[in-house]
Amino acid sequence: MKHFTRVLACAIAFHLTLAPAAALAQAKVIPDLAAQDAQGTDVKLRGYIGHVVLVDFWASWCPPCKASFPALDALSKELNSHGVVVLAINVDERRRDADAFLSEHPHTMTVLFDPKGTLPSALKMQGMPSSFVIDRLGTIRFTHMGYTGNMEDQYRHEITQLLTEGAPR
Repeated sequence: MKHFTRVLACAIAFHLTLAPAAALAQAKVIPDLAAQDAQGTDVKLRGYIGHVVLVDFWASWCPPCKASFPALDALSKELNSHGVVVLAINVDERRRDADAFLSEHPHTMTVLFDPKGTLPSALKMQGMPSSFVIDRLGTIRFTHMGYTGNMEDQYRHEITQLLTEGAPR
């Protein structure tokens, strides 16, 4: 019995040692793809490596997206001074639909456009809205599908964790 307990303890310790490595091995690096800014210039997500980034995919026709947009903009204003970037990537096929929405929703966060849905396809998104919290190394660490009114607290918690992990020394 003593031997079994020792073997079990070693197995648990081994598993716990590998668990973080396994989680990181399964983590997904952001794709080397771009969305366009308001002027049509390509903006690569990998251009934000070095920052903690919250990427939110939205569309003008999506009711939860309409609720999340102002909350994400407020979060962007709150966390921008900490080096956090919030990117709102629109996936409307018709730019005029996105522009109409944006004219009714003043914002300061960066809005990008991906009318062909290249990024959502690459990220294997399952629904709208979807968001990804990315660490300073460009690794997607947290994924969310949908939106509820308390998501900002979850985002803050995750972002704070990533800011602490990558704090400059």
